[in-house]
Amino acid sequence: MMNSAVRVSPLFLALVAVTVAGGVLATFPNMVAITTGVVLIVLGGWATSLCLHEFGHALTAYRGGDLSVRSKGYLSLDPRHYTDPVLSIVLPLLFVAIGGIPLPGGAVWINHHALRTRRVESMVSLAGPLTNLVLGVALTAVVATVPMPEGLGAGLSYLAYLQVIAFVLNILPIPGLDGYGAIEPWLSGPAREFGEKARPWAPLVLFALILATPLGGLFFDVSYLLFDAVGGDAGLTAAGMSTFRFWM
Repeated sequence: MMNSAVRVSPLFLALVAVTVAGGVLATFPNMVAITTGVVLIVLGGWATSLCLHEFGHALTAYRGGDLSVRSKGYLSLDPRHYTDPVLSIVLPLLFVAIGGIPLPGGAVWINHHALRTRRVESMVSLAGPLTNLVLGVALTAVVATVPMPEGLGAGLSYLAYLQVIAFVLNILPIPGLDGYGAIEPWLSGPAREFGEKARPWAPLVLFALILATPLGGLFFDVSYLLFDAVGGDAGLTAAGMSTFRFWM
């Protein structure tokens, strides 16, 4: 039943193909090819991970009782079925491209009344950021164990670092982020009402604090500590970031 519910979108496969093409280019002994390859790895890989993040939410919800996610197209990995393609894909890609924090993608709408338990509700929220963490760990493991040209390793390392940053960001218990969604079912009525009112603006305040105050340094320090703990390569990551942001 689960296999028949999942239909992989050609658009998602195209994003994967772009990422793979970037990986191939990053193996060439040519700086232009390497730079192009790293850019494609990061942008294509980040767009792919946004789809997988939302798929994680949807698949967990489907298994937890919300069968409507199938008819909404959320199990197809197609970003066009998200709330807003611009907010879901374009804006997060733009922020990554200019060197900012990797914004969360657009949300999938879950029928929480159909979910069987509060524990399932929490797991639905956690599934997205945990997907990012698994991707980050998998990418660092590949870089650490598979011999590869430096350009490819740098691109994959930077993409892995972005996944870890996304996990740390999304897991924060701030209304509008997945970390808050995980604890929301267990909160009192008044607390949930306050969270609902704060949901539209709380993430914006958080992003402003990260970008414009010392809180940003703490946030990235924590992200790097986690990245280091899962085996991230600081040197390759710095090289990947520098190559990706070639215009700076």
